[in-house]
Amino acid sequence: MPKIKTHKIAAKRFQYSGSGKLMRTKVGKSHFRRKKSKRVKRMFDEMYEVTSPGVRKRIRRLIPYMNK
Repeated sequence: MPKIKTHKIAAKRFQYSGSGKLMRTKVGKSHFRRKKSKRVKRMFDEMYEVTSPGVRKRIRRLIPYMNK
C-alpha cells in the first residue's frame, strides 16, 4: 500500500485540540486589517471547531497522519 502525501497547507491551517476536536483558523487574517475593529482582530487569533461532518471528512483525507 503506498503512502498518502500530506497536503502541507491544510496541515498548517488545521490542528486537533486536546479533546480531539478538529480546529481551524479564521480566514481574512492578514489583509485589510486597518479597517477592522479591535474585537474582530482579536477573534482572528482564536481557533474555531470545524462543525460540518462533510468538511471534517475532507480535511482528514488531506492530512491523514496528523495526531488525533
